[in-house]
Amino acid sequence: MSYTHPYGQPQGIAYLNTNKLREILIAEIDAINGYEDHIANSNMEDINAAWESIMGDEKNHYGMILTLLRKYDPAQYQAYKDHIGNKLGPKSPMQIYAPNYEKQIILNNVREDIKGEFEAVLLYEQHLATIPYSDVRYVLYTIINDEKGHAEHLTQLLLKYDTQKYNELE
Repeated sequence: MSYTHPYGQPQGIAYLNTNKLREILIAEIDAINGYEDHIANSNMEDINAAWESIMGDEKNHYGMILTLLRKYDPAQYQAYKDHIGNKLGPKSPMQIYAPNYEKQIILNNVREDIKGEFEAVLLYEQHLATIPYSDVRYVLYTIINDEKGHAEHLTQLLLKYDTQKYNELE
């Protein structure tokens, strides 16, 4: 069962601070999956490099927030302890995928990713205003600034490849 609608918007409202952290984790997983999908369907090296870099940040954000959730939710921490050994062993390859390279789809993906980065800023700033824990607030502030940087990075790529102008953006 998915927590999000097909367009990525959360269902319901998170009231507990731990559930606000879970909502952030959902947003980060959604971003990671989106970037993985976009990379798999693009042969544009500089855009893929940007997506890889941003996806690395999103994975770091996921780790930062999950660490905080484990700190503030004893049941989550216990579940972590119960399953910590499950990742041991060799990594196995994923399935083979046939990409779909098409410039317009790639530009649509870039625009969708910019939208996602701004949505993350909105959500995280909402939580920043309500979560009292200083360590969580510090991490959220850091992530918010990363997301703003991602939006600008992606915007520059959009301006590089989209033949139509965006008013006076440079």
